[in-house]
Amino acid sequence: MNNFKILFDLIKNYEKQFTKEIMVAGRSKDGWRTFSTNEFVDIVNNLSKGLIAKGIKKGDRIALMSGNRPEWNFIDFACNQLGVATVPLYPTLSNQDLVFILDNAEVKMLFVSNEELAKKADNALKENNMNLEAYTFDEISGRPNYREVMDLGKSQDIDLETFRSAVQPDDLLTLIYTSGTTGKPKGVFLSHKNIISNVEASNHLVTEEFQKALSFLPLCHIFERMVVYLYLSRGVQIYYAENLDNIVVDINEVKPDLFTTVPRVLEKVYDKVVEKGKNLTGIKKSLFFWALDLGLRYQEPQKNSGMYNFKLGIARKLIFSKWKEALGGNIKLIISGGAALQERLARVFWAAGIKVLEGYGLTETSPVIAVNSWKDEDVKFGTVGRVLNNLDVKIASDGEILVKGPSITKGYYNNDEATKEAFTEDGYFHTGDIGELTPDGFLRITDRKKEMFKTAGGKYVAPQVIENKLMESTLIAQVMVIGENQRFPAALIVPAYEELEKYAKHKGIAFNGKEDLIEKPEILAKYEQVISQAMANFGHWEQVKKFKLLPKEWSIDAGELTPKLSLKRKVILQKNEDIVKSIYAEQG
Repeated sequence: MNNFKILFDLIKNYEKQFTKEIMVAGRSKDGWRTFSTNEFVDIVNNLSKGLIAKGIKKGDRIALMSGNRPEWNFIDFACNQLGVATVPLYPTLSNQDLVFILDNAEVKMLFVSNEELAKKADNALKENNMNLEAYTFDEISGRPNYREVMDLGKSQDIDLETFRSAVQPDDLLTLIYTSGTTGKPKGVFLSHKNIISNVEASNHLVTEEFQKALSFLPLCHIFERMVVYLYLSRGVQIYYAENLDNIVVDINEVKPDLFTTVPRVLEKVYDKVVEKGKNLTGIKKSLFFWALDLGLRYQEPQKNSGMYNFKLGIARKLIFSKWKEALGGNIKLIISGGAALQERLARVFWAAGIKVLEGYGLTETSPVIAVNSWKDEDVKFGTVGRVLNNLDVKIASDGEILVKGPSITKGYYNNDEATKEAFTEDGYFHTGDIGELTPDGFLRITDRKKEMFKTAGGKYVAPQVIENKLMESTLIAQVMVIGENQRFPAALIVPAYEELEKYAKHKGIAFNGKEDLIEKPEILAKYEQVISQAMANFGHWEQVKKFKLLPKEWSIDAGELTPKLSLKRKVILQKNEDIVKSIYAEQG
C-alpha cells in the first residue's frame, strides 16, 4: 500500500498507476457522463485555482449539499489539496439545522446540486440574514454555477504544489455533523490522517479483480465517502447513482462488480426475490424453495460439507445465477454497513455466490472499526468481522465497545464538553455500542447502549436483536420495539403492505384501504402468530407481548429515519405517543 500523507495523494497515485478513459461517471439526461483521469485532474486543479482566486485559503470551510455525482468529488479534492475542509450537508436537513451548521462551521462557500436545493439554501439563509451564495452543479439560469469557479481557475497562473505541500496529515479534512436528534448537531472533526489510515487498513477488501463500482449511498455519510476513497486507491471505476429511484436500471446498465449498501436495501431485494419465487408454479417453484432453504443453511465456507457443496453447485446453476443476473451479472461483493444485517441474509447471499461483508463503525471512527472479509477463512456470520489491524478495541465492564487508533476523531468542533464525554481517561473512544469479542477475534454487536432499555421489572432489553428477528418475516417492513419502564416490551410495526394485501386476497379477507386492513381480526391474528414464532428463543422478559400495526412507512423526509435508514427512535415515539399510551393502558 502506498504511504499516503494527504488525501490528494490518492489522485496523484491514480494518475501514476491507473490512468483510465473512465475514472468516474454520473447520470445525465443523455445517459452516463463519463470523466477520464486527465479530465478529472484538470477539473479539480482548475477549481482549486478558482477557489484561491476567490480568496479561499487553508483552514477555511466549504459546504456541499448534493446527491452522489462526480461534481461532489471535484469539489472535495479541489478543497483537500488546499487544506480547505469540506462540510457535507444532507439534502433532508431542516432549515434550523442547516443554518446552525453553516454558522457553526463558519462556511465561506456553498455548493449545491440542483435548483431545489438552491432554493432550500436561499430560504434558510434569507430567514437568518446570512450572506452566502449557493453555486449549483446543474446549469440554472440566473444562478452562479461551479463552472464559473473552474473557468476563473483556468486563467490563473498558480503553482498548486506549494499549497499541497503546506497541508499536514493532522489538518482538518472534513467536518461531518451528526443528525442532532438529541439536541444541536455536533461537528465531528476528521483529519487527513484519520481517513487515510482507515482507507489503508480497509485496503484488503478491494482487490485488482474489482473493476467497476456503483455508488448510491449518500456521500454525505462517511461510510460511502471512505469507500469511494478506497475505490480510488485501487483504481476502481465509480458510477454514481444520484438517488435510489432508478437503482435497478442503474445496476443493470453499469453491471458493477461491487457496491455498498445498508441492510434495508438488501432486505427489500431478498423479499422481492422470494415474492417472485412464490409466483412460480410446479417444478420451478419447488426448485426455487429447495435452493432458498439450502442457501439459508449455508455456513462459513470452510464448514460446509462436500455433499452440501455439491447440492449448492446445482442450486447456483439453476436458481442463484438468476439472482446475480438481477444485480447486473458481474456482482461479486456487497459491503453492508450503517445498521445490523440479518444473519440469514448474509448466509443466503454468500450461498448465491454474492459475498456480503458486514462491517461496523461510526462517523467518529472514519468509519470502519471492524469488517468481515471476502476470504473464505476470514468471515463469521453474525459478527461484524475482525477489528482493523491498526485499531485497539476493548470491552468495558458494562459491555461497551471502546476503541483507540489513528482513525479516531480528536473530538467535536467547538464543543469541548461533548469531546471530553466521548473519551475515557486513558484515551479510548466511547462507541455507545454493546458487544463482545469472540475467542477467534471477531467482533459481535449486541445493541446500541443508548437504545437498550430497562423494563419496570428491572430487566434490560436489547431492541435491535428482537427487531432483526421480527424483520425476517416478509409481512414486516419496519419495526421498533419499545418498553422502557413498562412491564413488558411491545412493538410498533409497519407492515409490508404489498405482501400483506396478497395474503389478504389469498385468504379471502375483504378490506377497504390500509387502515381498514390492519384492523381486521384475521390480520391481527396472523401478526400474533408471526411474533409468537419469532419470540421462541428469547427470554420471557424480552418477548413482545403487544403490538400495533401502523398505516404509513417511516421515512427520511418525515424525520423518522436517518439518511442511512436507521430508526430515529425518539421521533417515532413522539409521533406515536397516543398509540404507545394505548398499548400500555390496560397493564393494570
